[in-house]
Amino acid sequence: MVSLQVIAKLRTCYTDKFGVPRQSGLVPAAWGVIEFEPAFRRSEAVRGIEDFSHLWLITQFHLVKDESVSLTVRPPRLGGNEKLGVFATRSPFRPNRLTLSVVRLDRVEWEGEQAPRLFVSGVDLVDGTPVFDIKPYIRYADSMPEARSGFADEMPPSVSVNWECESAVPQGIRVIIEQSLALQPQPAYHHEPERLYATEIAGWRVRWLADCHGVRVRSCDPHAG
Repeated sequence: MVSLQVIAKLRTCYTDKFGVPRQSGLVPAAWGVIEFEPAFRRSEAVRGIEDFSHLWLITQFHLVKDESVSLTVRPPRLGGNEKLGVFATRSPFRPNRLTLSVVRLDRVEWEGEQAPRLFVSGVDLVDGTPVFDIKPYIRYADSMPEARSGFADEMPPSVSVNWECESAVPQGIRVIIEQSLALQPQPAYHHEPERLYATEIAGWRVRWLADCHGVRVRSCDPHAG
C-alpha cells in the first residue's frame, strides 16, 4: 500500500470549488499561499527556491473524494456530451484525485510564525487543498512547444464581464472575479440565459447571469458566513 504525506496546505482565493479555473494560469490574478505542515516548516527545505519563477504543485482534489470513480468522463470543453477515457482528460474524478498545477512564485516569506510561506499566483485550486510535493518548473525540460493537446489545443475563449450592480469589492479582488467569470465556469450544457449562478471568491459572494453576450454580474457582497 502506497501512502502519501501531506507537506503543506494551499490557501487560495477560491473558497468554493464552483468557479475555480479549470487550468492553472488562466486567471493570473488568482492568488495562493503555501503553508507548510510543522514537520516541513523549515527554511532549509525551500533554500534556493526563490531563484525559480514557477513551481509544479502535486496536490489532491480533496473535495470530490466521495464521488464515484469511472474510467470515462465527460469533459466540459466538449460540452459535457462526449465521453473520453479518464486518463485522456484532466477531470477531478480520477482514481487518486491527484492534480498537477503550474503556479507563479511571487515571493517567499522568511520571517514569522508560519514561515517559510510561498506566495503564488495563477492557481486553479480551492482553499485548503493538500499539497504532496513541490518541484521547480524547468523551462528547457517542461516546455514543449511542439506538443499536441488533443481537444484542448487552444485556450478556452474569454467573454466580456459586465457589472449590473454597485459593489464595494476591492479592485484587486474585482480583477480575480472578472478573470474567473470570463472563463464561463458554469456547466457547458446549461443554456438558460436567466439562470442565476453563485460562488464565493476571496470572501465575496458573487451572483451572475450568462448569455450569448457574456457574463452579467448581478450582485457582489461580502460573505456573511
